[in-house]
Amino acid sequence: MKKKAYLYTRVSTGMQVDGYSLAAQEERIRQYARAYDIEIVKTYKDAGKSGKSIIGRDKFLTMLGDIESEKDNVDYVLVFKLSRFGRNSADTLKSLEIMENHNVHLICVEDGLDSSKDTGKLVITILSAVAEMERENILTQTMAGRKQKAREGKWNGGFAPMGYSIKDGVLKINEEEAVSIRMIFDLYANTDMGSNKLAQHLVNLGVTKPIRNNGKSPYYSSNVIRNILKNPVYNGKIAFGRRQTKIDPRTQKNKIIKSETYILVEGQHEAIIHDELWAKTQTKLKMQSQKYEKVNRPKGENIYLLSGILRCPKCGSGLYGNISKKKNKNKKGEYYKHYFYYSCKHRKMMDGHKCTFSKQLKMDSINREVLTIVNRIVSEPSFAEKLTEKINIQIDTTEIDKVLDQYNSQRRKFLSTKASLISQIDNLDYEDRHYEQKFQDLNDRLEIMYDKLEEIDALILENEEKKEVIQKEKITTDNVYKVLLKFDTLLAVMEEVDKKRFCQLLIEKVMIRDEKSANGRWVKSLCFKLPVIENAIEISLDNNEHVEAVSLLVRAETSAK
Repeated sequence: MKKKAYLYTRVSTGMQVDGYSLAAQEERIRQYARAYDIEIVKTYKDAGKSGKSIIGRDKFLTMLGDIESEKDNVDYVLVFKLSRFGRNSADTLKSLEIMENHNVHLICVEDGLDSSKDTGKLVITILSAVAEMERENILTQTMAGRKQKAREGKWNGGFAPMGYSIKDGVLKINEEEAVSIRMIFDLYANTDMGSNKLAQHLVNLGVTKPIRNNGKSPYYSSNVIRNILKNPVYNGKIAFGRRQTKIDPRTQKNKIIKSETYILVEGQHEAIIHDELWAKTQTKLKMQSQKYEKVNRPKGENIYLLSGILRCPKCGSGLYGNISKKKNKNKKGEYYKHYFYYSCKHRKMMDGHKCTFSKQLKMDSINREVLTIVNRIVSEPSFAEKLTEKINIQIDTTEIDKVLDQYNSQRRKFLSTKASLISQIDNLDYEDRHYEQKFQDLNDRLEIMYDKLEEIDALILENEEKKEVIQKEKITTDNVYKVLLKFDTLLAVMEEVDKKRFCQLLIEKVMIRDEKSANGRWVKSLCFKLPVIENAIEISLDNNEHVEAVSLLVRAETSAK
């Protein structure tokens, strides 16, 4: 009876040469099958997959599943070489055990190995172990070399950070780019701007960044700015190992994490940012990153619910809270009453701008007016229906997903190239008189590939953080919707601090009038952050007064249009 077999081929992207291509492997295996009268039942191909582990090799795992189910009752698995089957000794032996349990044997055509024979099984076991040991040894040596290079304060290769160029393997200040780097540190450390406001400020100024391997946008995002502010290279330091790749035990996928301990030494390059400015920047970053415990203010301590949401009718700036204190007539300096207001911050000369809107709006009156409007809107008969339709709103992550797919695809190519280089080093002939030179050349290319992987891992981490922020926004939005459904009831029992948080999440802006209306109303229009109301709705606060309410979905860092 004719023997039956599965044909398995695997190749990394960087190994599509020298007889390793999928087509070349398959043709050689089919020649062998014809010569020994073996029927090939099915072909499995893993393209661009590393042999380091069976994880991620979908076709290989499918093949093992078919063997376990005895779907086709095959006798063999035919591969070109043992290295195509696997490079991890434990995985190779485990896979062989599964096959042997179902009377399926491995034949490595090019190596002349057959696991059905005792000698073949022994040789496979030895070769798998030796190949893995050699690979790990090379990786260890390479990593040790990179660490030593870092300890000496040398740049480890790869793309130069913004503000620098690479000349003869050494970082040199690129003065054209360094101007932006100095500006970022100066503005962040010496103004009240955070990374988000700073990013927008740079866009307004038309300041752009060089497009290398750092995304397609020419503008500095808040994430890019934070990465720049945290990078010790700008302070003349060399940092190595700030990020590590670990396998998630749950998903079995690589996960990038920030390392608590890493190499940090004085570099051999010139610093762009001096020590004083660097220290000031790090202090501010630390302060802004601290997570403070939420504590409700004591009763009687006032909270400005609409601070920054109310907009000045003259200059459009946010109105902010202030307090007027009246002294007791007994002249003891004791305060007997406090008055709380909203006013334009530009009514006094600030930031080079002075606004003519000098009125101070009583806080309690404005708070009550806005909350009344919101309450009436959510009480509209059509509101519940519209709310139900939109409660499952999805925050779009399509663009970030596309970027992540591109970066992950690029990362897979880098990993394939790395695997190819390691394989080429593995297969070097020790007796070759050019062995040392070939080994060095391949090792240098391998180091560059590690640098590229580090760069792409950083970009993946940055975009995953962006996606996480957007997804958190969705959760927040859903929570706001749920509160709105019971707003009338909850409003009466909410603490002031919760009312403020709710207003900040719900309302984009409230435009006020230059003067009070005839009925004593200040609010002209109200714009929501949530797409609850598709058309403008007029809400009557009394028999003669209407307020325009507009709803629009916006992200936190953008404004309503």
